[in-house]
Amino acid sequence: MKKEVKIGIIGILALVMLFFGINYLKGVRMFHASTYYYVEYTDINGLANSSPVFASGYKVGLVRDIQYNHANPGHVVVEVEMDQDMRVPKGSRGELVTDMLGTVKMNLILNLQSKEYYQPGDTISGIVNNGLMGVAETVMPKVQQLIPKMDSILHSLNQLLANPALKATVENAEKLTANLNVTTHQLNKLMQNDLPQLTGRMVTIADNFTFISDNLKEIDYANTFQKIDSTLQNVQLLTNKLNSKDNTIGLLFNDASLYQNLNTTTANAASLLEDLQKSPKRYVHFSLFGKKDDR
Repeated sequence: MKKEVKIGIIGILALVMLFFGINYLKGVRMFHASTYYYVEYTDINGLANSSPVFASGYKVGLVRDIQYNHANPGHVVVEVEMDQDMRVPKGSRGELVTDMLGTVKMNLILNLQSKEYYQPGDTISGIVNNGLMGVAETVMPKVQQLIPKMDSILHSLNQLLANPALKATVENAEKLTANLNVTTHQLNKLMQNDLPQLTGRMVTIADNFTFISDNLKEIDYANTFQKIDSTLQNVQLLTNKLNSKDNTIGLLFNDASLYQNLNTTTANAASLLEDLQKSPKRYVHFSLFGKKDDR
């Protein structure tokens, strides 16, 4: 065999091996029976050919081709190669997910409640889930709006830290803490020394109250109330006597004529005493030689 023929055969074999190697690295199974479905999106979010397709976390296929749908502007059709035994229930969706590294993959969200299945060549609806990247894209504008405010807050914080009044406030706080420590120490001392004494006095007072209560229990309340009632009856009887005219005290309090006679008698007695003081000889006679006979 000529040298040129050998080189040609080796070159062809190298190309064949290169072809199979590239497809193997892409995950293309050359001699494996497959079925094809189509998934339609409004945004493929960077999906590329040979991207893996998963169902319940298991790889079930590859993206074989991506075409823009000119008949339906704004839509992109993705051709998916799946295992021949893979059956996709109707109502399932193809979800595009972007990981932290920016790699896009397709997850089949299977509608396990459906008993009907798509046929090979049918079109499945697609959705886009940007994951953390989508959240970051949503949050970033808000973060950018907050940056000037954060700068203003940091500037104000720096001014506050540089304010001498803050140092004085911290020193006052330290003094207050020291005073609180002293107060706590005194309170602990009070709890250890004075409080037991106070508690003992309270116990003594409680015992005295108990003693008084026991003495009160021993009092014959029925007899006491009976004596009080008897005393009140006597007072009532005395009051009735004072209001009655059938006795001297009653007449004295209730008979106006008796009061006037007594008043008149008192006045006459006072007048007599006054006259006696002025002219005692009129009423009393003294003689050193005895009584003189009137003849």
